[in-house]
Amino acid sequence: MVAPASLLGLERTSLRQQALDALRRAISTGELPPGTHLVETELSETLQISRGTLREALRELQQEGLVSAGARGRLSVRSLSDKEIRDVFAVRAVLESLAARILSGLPDRSAVIAELRDAIEGMTRAAKDGLEDRIESDLNFHRTLCRLTDNETLMRSWQALEGTVRMSIMFAGADRAISNMQVDRHSEIVDAIETGDAATARTTIIAHMDEAAANLVG
Repeated sequence: MVAPASLLGLERTSLRQQALDALRRAISTGELPPGTHLVETELSETLQISRGTLREALRELQQEGLVSAGARGRLSVRSLSDKEIRDVFAVRAVLESLAARILSGLPDRSAVIAELRDAIEGMTRAAKDGLEDRIESDLNFHRTLCRLTDNETLMRSWQALEGTVRMSIMFAGADRAISNMQVDRHSEIVDAIETGDAATARTTIIAHMDEAAANLVG
Protein backbone atom coordinates (compact mmCIF):
# COMPACT_ATOMS: atom_id res chain seq x y z
CA MET A 1 0.00 0.00 0.00
CA VAL A 2 1.42 3.39 -0.99
CA ALA A 3 1.56 5.67 2.04
CA PRO A 4 -0.65 8.79 1.69
CA ALA A 5 1.09 12.07 2.39
CA SER A 6 -1.15 12.71 5.43
CA LEU A 7 0.35 9.70 7.21
CA LEU A 8 3.96 10.83 7.06
CA GLY A 9 6.14 12.86 9.39
CA LEU A 10 4.77 12.33 12.91
CA GLU A 11 6.60 13.87 15.83
CA ARG A 12 7.54 11.81 18.85
CA THR A 13 5.05 13.41 21.28
CA SER A 14 1.39 12.47 21.73
CA LEU A 15 1.76 9.74 19.14
CA ARG A 16 -1.68 8.27 19.65
CA GLN A 17 -3.37 11.63 19.02
CA GLN A 18 -1.10 12.40 16.09
CA ALA A 19 -1.81 8.99 14.57
CA LEU A 20 -5.53 9.53 15.10
CA ASP A 21 -5.43 12.96 13.45
CA ALA A 22 -3.37 11.71 10.52
CA LEU A 23 -5.60 8.71 9.88
CA ARG A 24 -8.77 10.76 10.25
CA ARG A 25 -7.45 13.32 7.78
CA ALA A 26 -6.37 10.65 5.28
CA ILE A 27 -9.82 9.03 5.44
CA SER A 28 -11.89 12.22 5.31
CA THR A 29 -9.91 13.64 2.38
CA GLY A 30 -10.10 10.43 0.38
CA GLU A 31 -6.40 9.55 0.55
CA LEU A 32 -7.61 6.34 2.17
CA PRO A 33 -10.83 5.73 0.18
CA PRO A 34 -13.82 3.65 1.35
CA GLY A 35 -13.12 -0.05 1.40
CA THR A 36 -9.38 0.32 2.00
CA HIS A 37 -8.12 -2.43 4.29
CA LEU A 38 -6.11 -1.06 7.20
CA VAL A 39 -3.14 -3.36 7.71
CA GLU A 40 -1.58 -2.83 11.14
CA THR A 41 1.93 -3.79 10.15
CA GLU A 42 1.99 -1.38 7.21
CA LEU A 43 0.36 1.51 9.06
CA SER A 44 2.51 1.19 12.17
CA GLU A 45 5.62 1.20 9.99
CA THR A 46 4.42 4.18 7.95
CA LEU A 47 3.48 6.18 11.04
CA GLN A 48 6.52 4.93 12.98
CA ILE A 49 4.49 3.99 16.03
CA SER A 50 3.88 0.77 17.93
CA ARG A 51 1.01 -1.48 16.93
CA GLY A 52 -0.49 -0.93 20.38
CA THR A 53 -0.61 2.84 19.85
CA LEU A 54 -2.05 2.29 16.37
CA ARG A 55 -4.79 0.02 17.74
CA GLU A 56 -5.85 2.73 20.20
CA ALA A 57 -6.21 5.20 17.34
CA LEU A 58 -8.11 2.69 15.20
CA ARG A 59 -10.51 1.93 18.07
CA GLU A 60 -11.40 5.61 18.30
CA LEU A 61 -11.93 5.78 14.55
CA GLN A 62 -14.35 2.87 14.89
CA GLN A 63 -16.26 4.78 17.55
CA GLU A 64 -16.43 7.79 15.21
CA GLY A 65 -17.83 5.60 12.44
CA LEU A 66 -14.93 6.11 10.03
CA VAL A 67 -13.61 2.55 10.30
CA SER A 68 -15.58 -0.69 10.42
CA ALA A 69 -14.69 -4.30 11.22
CA GLY A 70 -15.39 -7.01 8.69
CA ALA A 71 -14.75 -10.74 8.64
CA ARG A 72 -12.33 -11.90 11.34
CA GLY A 73 -12.24 -8.36 12.73
CA ARG A 74 -10.35 -7.03 9.75
CA LEU A 75 -10.61 -3.24 9.71
CA SER A 76 -11.33 -1.13 6.65
CA VAL A 77 -12.38 2.41 5.82
CA ARG A 78 -16.14 2.56 6.08
CA SER A 79 -18.37 3.07 3.06
CA LEU A 80 -21.38 5.31 3.66
CA SER A 81 -24.78 4.33 2.33
CA ASP A 82 -27.37 6.90 1.26
CA LYS A 83 -29.41 6.06 4.36
CA GLU A 84 -26.44 6.63 6.66
CA ILE A 85 -25.80 10.04 5.12
CA ARG A 86 -29.44 11.04 5.55
CA ASP A 87 -29.41 9.77 9.14
CA VAL A 88 -26.27 11.75 10.02
CA PHE A 89 -27.67 14.97 8.58
CA ALA A 90 -30.97 14.41 10.40
CA VAL A 91 -29.08 14.21 13.70
CA ARG A 92 -27.05 17.30 12.75
CA ALA A 93 -30.31 19.14 12.17
CA VAL A 94 -31.48 18.29 15.68
CA LEU A 95 -28.19 19.32 17.30
CA GLU A 96 -27.77 22.55 15.36
CA SER A 97 -31.39 23.63 15.73
CA LEU A 98 -30.95 23.15 19.48
CA ALA A 99 -27.83 25.33 19.28
CA ALA A 100 -29.77 27.99 17.42
CA ARG A 101 -32.54 27.94 20.05
CA ILE A 102 -30.02 28.34 22.87
CA LEU A 103 -28.23 31.22 21.14
CA SER A 104 -31.50 32.92 20.17
CA GLY A 105 -32.48 32.99 23.84
CA LEU A 106 -29.34 34.73 25.07
CA PRO A 107 -30.09 38.18 26.52
CA ASP A 108 -27.00 39.64 24.86
CA ARG A 109 -26.21 38.03 21.51
CA SER A 110 -23.82 40.64 20.13
CA ALA A 111 -20.59 38.69 20.71
CA VAL A 112 -22.15 35.48 19.41
CA ILE A 113 -23.42 37.16 16.25
CA ALA A 114 -20.04 38.79 15.64
CA GLU A 115 -18.27 35.42 15.82
CA LEU A 116 -20.82 33.72 13.56
CA ARG A 117 -20.47 36.50 10.99
CA ASP A 118 -16.69 36.10 11.16
CA ALA A 119 -17.18 32.42 10.34
CA ILE A 120 -19.33 33.40 7.36
CA GLU A 121 -16.62 35.79 6.20
CA GLY A 122 -14.26 32.83 6.35
CA MET A 123 -16.58 30.95 4.02
CA THR A 124 -16.58 33.88 1.63
CA ARG A 125 -12.79 33.99 1.57
CA ALA A 126 -12.53 30.22 1.12
CA ALA A 127 -14.76 30.38 -1.97
CA LYS A 128 -11.61 31.28 -3.90
CA ASP A 129 -9.74 28.24 -2.57
CA GLY A 130 -9.84 24.49 -3.15
CA LEU A 131 -12.58 22.09 -2.14
CA GLU A 132 -10.95 20.95 1.09
CA ASP A 133 -10.58 24.54 2.36
CA ARG A 134 -14.19 25.27 1.44
CA ILE A 135 -15.38 22.21 3.31
CA GLU A 136 -13.39 23.20 6.38
CA SER A 137 -14.75 26.75 6.34
CA ASP A 138 -18.29 25.41 6.06
CA LEU A 139 -17.78 22.97 8.92
CA ASN A 140 -16.16 25.72 10.97
CA PHE A 141 -19.37 27.77 10.78
CA HIS A 142 -21.48 24.86 12.04
CA ARG A 143 -18.89 23.92 14.67
CA THR A 144 -18.85 27.53 15.90
CA LEU A 145 -22.65 27.53 16.08
CA CYS A 146 -22.52 24.59 18.48
CA ARG A 147 -19.45 25.72 20.44
CA LEU A 148 -20.95 29.12 21.26
CA THR A 149 -23.76 27.44 23.21
CA ASP A 150 -21.22 26.46 25.90
CA ASN A 151 -23.07 23.12 26.05
CA GLU A 152 -20.30 20.51 26.21
CA THR A 153 -22.63 17.56 25.60
CA LEU A 154 -24.02 19.17 22.46
CA MET A 155 -20.49 19.97 21.26
CA ARG A 156 -19.22 16.44 21.84
CA SER A 157 -22.23 14.99 20.04
CA TRP A 158 -21.61 17.23 17.04
CA GLN A 159 -17.90 16.39 16.98
CA ALA A 160 -18.71 12.68 16.99
CA LEU A 161 -20.42 13.20 13.61
CA GLU A 162 -17.79 15.50 12.11
CA GLY A 163 -15.59 12.88 10.47
CA THR A 164 -18.54 11.12 8.86
CA VAL A 165 -19.95 14.44 7.65
CA ARG A 166 -16.61 15.42 6.13
CA MET A 167 -16.39 12.05 4.36
CA SER A 168 -19.90 12.33 2.94
CA ILE A 169 -19.20 15.83 1.59
CA MET A 170 -15.79 15.00 0.15
CA PHE A 171 -16.88 11.80 -1.57
CA ALA A 172 -19.96 13.40 -3.13
CA GLY A 173 -17.73 15.36 -5.49
CA ALA A 174 -16.94 19.04 -5.88
CA ASP A 175 -20.13 20.15 -7.63
CA ARG A 176 -22.51 18.63 -5.09
CA ALA A 177 -20.38 19.71 -2.14
CA ILE A 178 -20.06 23.33 -3.26
CA SER A 179 -23.78 23.67 -3.92
CA ASN A 180 -24.36 23.14 -0.18
CA MET A 181 -22.06 25.99 0.83
CA GLN A 182 -23.92 29.10 -0.27
CA VAL A 183 -23.12 31.92 2.12
CA ASP A 184 -26.64 33.36 2.01
CA ARG A 185 -28.14 30.15 3.39
CA HIS A 186 -25.87 30.42 6.42
CA SER A 187 -26.51 34.13 6.79
CA GLU A 188 -30.24 33.40 7.12
CA ILE A 189 -29.48 31.29 10.21
CA VAL A 190 -27.46 34.07 11.79
CA ASP A 191 -30.10 36.69 10.94
CA ALA A 192 -32.77 34.63 12.72
CA ILE A 193 -30.57 34.14 15.80
CA GLU A 194 -29.76 37.86 15.89
CA THR A 195 -33.44 38.76 16.06
CA GLY A 196 -34.10 36.07 18.67
CA ASP A 197 -36.37 34.17 16.28
CA ALA A 198 -35.61 30.61 17.37
CA ALA A 199 -38.45 29.12 15.33
CA THR A 200 -37.18 30.58 12.06
CA ALA A 201 -33.59 29.58 12.87
CA ARG A 202 -34.78 26.02 13.56
CA THR A 203 -36.77 25.66 10.34
CA THR A 204 -33.92 27.20 8.33
CA ILE A 205 -31.41 24.74 9.75
CA ILE A 206 -33.67 21.73 9.22
CA ALA A 207 -34.34 22.75 5.62
CA HIS A 208 -30.61 23.34 5.09
CA MET A 209 -29.73 19.85 6.36
CA ASP A 210 -32.53 18.13 4.43
CA GLU A 211 -31.45 19.79 1.20
CA ALA A 212 -27.77 19.12 1.86
CA ALA A 213 -28.34 15.40 2.47
CA ALA A 214 -30.56 15.06 -0.60
CA ASN A 215 -27.94 16.80 -2.68
CA LEU A 216 -25.09 14.61 -1.42
CA VAL A 217 -26.87 11.33 -2.12
CA GLY A 218 -27.98 12.59 -5.52
